[in-house]
Amino acid sequence: MEWKAKWIKPSQEMGEVCPVFVREFDRSREWGRQIAKAELKVTALGVYEAVLNGKRVGDYVLAPGWTSYKTRLQYQVYDITKLLEDENLLTVTVGKGWYRSPIPGWITEEGKAQRAAVPAGLLAEITVTDTEGNSFVMGTDESWKAGESKIRFSEIYDGETFDASFEAGEYLPAAVFDWTTDNLIPQEGEVITEQEYVKAASVFTAPNGETVVDFGQEVTGYLQFTVDAKAGDMVEISHGEVLDKDGNFYNANYRAAKAKIYYTCCDGVQTYKPKMTFFGFRYIRLDQFPGTPKPELFYAIAVHSDMKRTGYLRSSNPLLNQLFSNIIWGQKGNFLDVPTDCPQRDERMGWTGDAQAFVKTASYNYDVDRFFTKWLADMAADQLPNGSIGHVVPTLYVGSGSAAWDDAATICPWQIYLTYGNKEILARQFDCMKKYIGFITDTTKDAWLWTGGEHYEDWLGLDAPVGSYKGSSRADFIASAFYAHSTSLVVKAGKVLGEDVSFYEELYRNIVETFRKTFTDYRTQTEHVLAVHFHLAEDPQKTADALADMVVSCGSKLQTGFVGTPYLLHVLSSYGHTDLAYTLLLRTEYPSWLYPVTKGATTVWEHWDGIMENGDFWSTDMNSFNHYAYGAVADWVYEEAAGIHTVEEAPGFERVRIAPQPDTRLEWLEASIDTRKGLVRSLWKQEEGRIRYEITTPSPAVIVIDGVETEVGPGEYIFYSHEQ
Repeated sequence: MEWKAKWIKPSQEMGEVCPVFVREFDRSREWGRQIAKAELKVTALGVYEAVLNGKRVGDYVLAPGWTSYKTRLQYQVYDITKLLEDENLLTVTVGKGWYRSPIPGWITEEGKAQRAAVPAGLLAEITVTDTEGNSFVMGTDESWKAGESKIRFSEIYDGETFDASFEAGEYLPAAVFDWTTDNLIPQEGEVITEQEYVKAASVFTAPNGETVVDFGQEVTGYLQFTVDAKAGDMVEISHGEVLDKDGNFYNANYRAAKAKIYYTCCDGVQTYKPKMTFFGFRYIRLDQFPGTPKPELFYAIAVHSDMKRTGYLRSSNPLLNQLFSNIIWGQKGNFLDVPTDCPQRDERMGWTGDAQAFVKTASYNYDVDRFFTKWLADMAADQLPNGSIGHVVPTLYVGSGSAAWDDAATICPWQIYLTYGNKEILARQFDCMKKYIGFITDTTKDAWLWTGGEHYEDWLGLDAPVGSYKGSSRADFIASAFYAHSTSLVVKAGKVLGEDVSFYEELYRNIVETFRKTFTDYRTQTEHVLAVHFHLAEDPQKTADALADMVVSCGSKLQTGFVGTPYLLHVLSSYGHTDLAYTLLLRTEYPSWLYPVTKGATTVWEHWDGIMENGDFWSTDMNSFNHYAYGAVADWVYEEAAGIHTVEEAPGFERVRIAPQPDTRLEWLEASIDTRKGLVRSLWKQEEGRIRYEITTPSPAVIVIDGVETEVGPGEYIFYSHEQ
């Protein structure tokens, strides 16, 4: 789309102050006719907020979002017809956002200086259509003005400084500058909006004398507070996820991220919330606050991509229900335009390993078709010529290619296809998928294996050697297993698309054969898991039995990390060890999914023992308390405990297989997914010595109860197990 507008920036140096661009216009003088429709089309180098005649334009916050900016910068179109008056004032404030932020905060690289040098640019057009069908365009140019806003500083990691008493001086003409419009694309992903207002649960004085506000739930977003103050009074607020073992405010795990609000008051009662940044927090510390702080003065506003909730999990176990809630809040908090690893510290990036581990759960919990379509398009745009995928997308720095991380290139589009029947995402990503396999094939040290290179391996595996983040599973084993798996997905995707995949079929056969000859034994839980789940073990039943023995022999505890954990329960339950899978799920001692729940977690932790049994913290270096990856266990609950399965030959729930696997340690369990075909629901409950099953399917289904298969059409059904 050709733009008539020009990129503009402030003509004066403003330092860290967020500029505001201003355009006054007279409706009749500019257009002189009756207006049928008026639209504002806008984007920025940074994040923006547009206000027309004192009213915010649209509900999209942190627009235009985060993409691979070199090739893909989104613009938004808003209907402003009802906001127009005779005399109009349009203001657009621009903050650093992701575009000009020193992302990531924990490394030094050349790109930071380049991002810092990017001007606070604005590109906008108002298009007016009169009742006769004539259109008129008023775009950004030298007629616009720019000046300082009340936002004196705003940055993704460090927070926001706002001066409510600031009065702008003279606005100066904006400066036109040369910047590309070739990379502009219409809004592609889900918009980011304010989703929930969480009222403060309590305000208390900590043992060290500090004033702390607890919202009772960790959220991603920002704070809104109301204060009655005098001009010049200061509010200073720090954000944190947890309290230390003494009950004091703690945020050392934020590392270099300052995560602060500084607010200079005007006279009277006033309400403030940040506009150009976000935080991950459950607690705030009131370092300065005029008057008496009361809970009703504080709200945590949760913001995330505007996805439709589709999946629900419930059970008779309160701890398990809290885990389900934590998984949902973890997804909401980290699906903010890109699937971030965490929302609070100096990181907040689209780590590919976390995304691929969680994509199945994500697609059941929410409709993430559009969300992943946009993110995967950024992945394809950032893919290197040799086929390598960056460890984070959008790519801020590029590693050497890491198994299980870069494999998001194949795993994510395939899962989105299975859940939604979206063949288009396979078509869009197929070249990216093939190029990724080509990268492995061209760079490995050994034919038909993936050897050499630097990998994250089984990240945070509990069997890691002392001093290492990487579990004890062999790097070449993990890499080669994922090489096989991703190649198999290229074969599957190609067949769906009608492509010739004979090369990849032969490659896959060679990889499997070589893998089996090379890795004749499995040494860790994760190695057993991958060998079975990726169909590499010659005797999967024997391997799964050995895995079960290994789990039991160490006290019925998992020892897996980011690579093995998502598949662990699936392997156990698929080969006759469902009882043990439930034992791991329901375990409350460290390490387990429920251990953080017993410690008061309201989101999923990065480490099983982020808070250790003695109350100390695992570390300050890498200890996020909102890190969704281990929440992937929810897909086992949907698929195995409740029994809801997609059918690969009929994706998008065109057909359904429902095979619940109950456990006597739960009185009942229910799962539902609002699919594109309608509601799929599975509930089982203990009832007078047998189990009652309530099944709803919108599609033809195979229902499996006690090993007996029953084919049914769409409808609601009740089954009973044999008496126990």
